[in-house]
Amino acid sequence: MSDAGAGVLICEADALAEGGRGLRFAVAAFGDAATGFVVRYHGQVYGYLNRCAHVPIELDWAEGEFFESSGLYLMCSTHGAIYLPDSGLCAGGPCKGGRLRPIAVREEGGKIYWQPDEFIRPPFIPIHPQHDDL
Repeated sequence: MSDAGAGVLICEADALAEGGRGLRFAVAAFGDAATGFVVRYHGQVYGYLNRCAHVPIELDWAEGEFFESSGLYLMCSTHGAIYLPDSGLCAGGPCKGGRLRPIAVREEGGKIYWQPDEFIRPPFIPIHPQHDDL
């Protein structure tokens, strides 16, 4: 992790192909362990909380597989809800009118970063105390 203003490194920019496999990353969402994901669509990088707007379950049907076969929509593997990749808006399915929770991302210097906010933070990593008497 770099300084807070720069964001949190996710991956090298060339790890994301247009309309292809996305990349998951660990987050703490509203205080709980969760995952976010990034995809590339129309040359831009988009990030979302990996949680369907209908029922809070992860979207990908295999790790990193968020797009349906045409590469035009993100799809929930459980409910078949489809989302517009550039807005997260549900375009069809049981959550029509709902939307995915965006995560601010940016591409800079050949790398992709995400920016924590008040609800989506870096995951909590417990620190185990060391015992000198062991």
